[in-house]
Amino acid sequence: MAAERRAEVVWQGNLFQGSGTVSLGSGVISQQPVTWAARTEQPDGKTSPEELIAGAHAACYAMALSNTLAEHGHTPEQLEVTAVCTFDPPKITTVELTVRGRVPGLDDATFKQIAQEGEQNCPVSNALRNNVEIRLNAELA
Repeated sequence: MAAERRAEVVWQGNLFQGSGTVSLGSGVISQQPVTWAARTEQPDGKTSPEELIAGAHAACYAMALSNTLAEHGHTPEQLEVTAVCTFDPPKITTVELTVRGRVPGLDDATFKQIAQEGEQNCPVSNALRNNVEIRLNAELA
């Protein structure tokens, strides 16, 4: 069964002086301010589509890698994933994923190989692939 998730934005005004709010259907983010300046300058407590993509990508990749490690017989103690989403108007150009993992019984080379496989299994990576360059850095903690 396919899962659906919902988000809503209310925007007022033009692109450069206008502003909006983004709310997620789960309620964990409600009426979070979003502006053009938050995308291209300093966030100042506001979010941006790129920050939301980075968060979604980091979370999705952590889950995909955890599953891929399990398929190879390894259970991670911890995975720390950072995603940096680069916006070069009018396009998102790259997402750089950095993962540091604590995985008992796994050497660095094997972790890097499984990390690459996990990236190929990540639904957000697959949604972005062929439109955005995805870079992956992986190392054991």
